[in-house]
Order: sequence, then structure tokens, then C-alpha cells
Amino acid sequence: MSRTIFTRLCILAALLCAASQVQGQAQTEVKIGIGFGVGFLPMFILDRDKLVEKHAKEAGLDVKASYQRFSGSSAMQDAILSGSVDMGVYGVPAMLIAWDKARNTPQQIFGIAGVNSTRLILITNRPEARRLTDLGPQDKIAMPALVSPQMYALEMLAEKQFGIGEQDRLKPQVVALPHPEALNAILTGATEVKAYFSSPPFTQIAIASGKTHAIASSADAFGGRSSFLVLGATRRYLDANPKLAQIMVDAIAEATSIIRSDPRRAAEIYLIVEPSKAMDATAVEAMLKAMPEDFGVEVHGLKALADFMGRIKALKSVPASFKDVFLPPIHQTQSN
Repeated sequence: MSRTIFTRLCILAALLCAASQVQGQAQTEVKIGIGFGVGFLPMFILDRDKLVEKHAKEAGLDVKASYQRFSGSSAMQDAILSGSVDMGVYGVPAMLIAWDKARNTPQQIFGIAGVNSTRLILITNRPEARRLTDLGPQDKIAMPALVSPQMYALEMLAEKQFGIGEQDRLKPQVVALPHPEALNAILTGATEVKAYFSSPPFTQIAIASGKTHAIASSADAFGGRSSFLVLGATRRYLDANPKLAQIMVDAIAEATSIIRSDPRRAAEIYLIVEPSKAMDATAVEAMLKAMPEDFGVEVHGLKALADFMGRIKALKSVPASFKDVFLPPIHQTQSN
């Protein structure tokens, strides 16, 4: 081998090595906060099928996504603001509060995409209770956090039932419990918890037991469909990673397509993440078939919620449209 050829081969090897090192150094970890329940199923599929990595690669980025679980919107909010996670899936009320409080600062939260808009169901284990007014002052109402979609739905229901200015009528009865603990409390009946503002699959498990029944829902509060879970991140993070919003929208859209087109596989993925003694794959599949439109990147009811929160002074600045809160990748969707 001539010295010229050998030199060229050495240079080529060095260049390939350097390129490999640069590529390795360029990988970005995206830390995503998630919670418990079937509402988070799109994120479970993102993790299982590496959809964030797939769509990032298509956008020319080398990304590795990791997922960390939290119980309740308050814990998720704290994790996002502290930088423990880069983005998180949680309730619209907490996101609106952070969007408002940190307005025009790097810590302001913006929405990236909707994740789930399933109905939240207020159930009770008191056989004689048929409506909200049947709950007595001694009856505790469980929900995952004091700042949660359930809390604002309860306040909206209270305002409708008891009148303007009465949104906090039932607030002293609320107790914060993670979904599994709330489910156990409502089914055993051994505590002061007599009602539970639930979400799937906990709603289905409780109702199927025959020990509980529904007395109200988030649809009653909003007068229609409303987003339960959305994905959000700080302005600082989104500005530093401008391609990630579209990547996440595309990944969640693909996960949604899987839930709708192959509910059996989606059910199996759910049970891998959250094994259940109460529901098998057939039961979860049936549940998913009954709620195909509950998943998607669109957001619903944001303006109605924001107007309510503004009226009760929970927000100083009320967004004129969902587009003030969510980024452009979903502006052309059927959101409201």
C-alpha cells in the first residue's frame, strides 16, 4: 500500500471517528412527566414504540425520551418548573395558572398538544345519593389533587347547582388522594370518603363493582367536551428546542391512531404499564373501543374553563383563545 493511500485512509478513519463522536454528543434527552390511568395511554405508547425518537429522527434530531411518573397536577407542575422534567402531561387548570403567573417570563408554561379529553365522573358509594345536593357536609370527596381538572369541574358544578359565588361550597369536603387510594376508599366504604371524582379505568372498575354509581360528570360542568390532560413545557425549554413541539404533536397523533386502529394492542401496552387484577386485556380493549375520540392532539373547553377561572379570580389574565396558550402545531386543529 502506498504512503498516499495509507494517509488518505487514516484521514478518512479519523473523520468517521470524529463524526461518530459528534453524533453521540448531539443526542438530546427529553424528560417527560406522566401520571396514572388510561388517560396517559398515548404516552405509554410513545415510550413502548419509541415514537418520540422516531419522529425526532425524521426531523433530523437524535433524541432519547425518558418518562417519570407523578401523582396529580401540582406535583407535575413543580417538576416542570424545577426542571426535573422537560415537559409533562397534566390538567388544564394547573397549566393555565402557570401560563398566567409567569406571563412573559422564561418560566411561562405553554401547551404543546392535547392528550386526552375523557369525561371525568363523580361517583358515590351512598345508594340514596342521586345528585350533587345529596352529598352532606360530612361526605368527603376524593380527587388526585387540590389543583386538578376534577377540582375545577366540581367548582363549576357547584356554581351551576348553588348559584354564582357558590363555587367553593363543596371545597371543604375535598381530600387529595392518588387514584388507587381513592378507588380503594370508595369501594371499601371504611372511611369518610363517600364520593370520588374519577377517571378511566378507575371509573369503570368502581362502577363495575356494583358498589358505586355516577351522580355528575365534567360534561355536566362544561356543557360538553373538555380536555382532561394536555402536554406542556416552559417557554425557556421550548425556545431552546424549537423542533420538539411539532415532534411531540406528531408522536402523540401516531399513538392516537394506534389506539383507534388497534385497541387490542393498545390495551396490552396499557396493562404492561399498569397491571390490573380488575381488568384484563379484553375489558380494557372494550373500554378503549367505547372512547375512540377521547384521545387526540386537539384541546377542548379551554376557553370555557379560562373564562370561569377568570371570573372566580383564579386567573388575572384570561386568554382570548386557545391559541394564546398552545403553540402553532395544533392551531389548525378543531380545538376550542
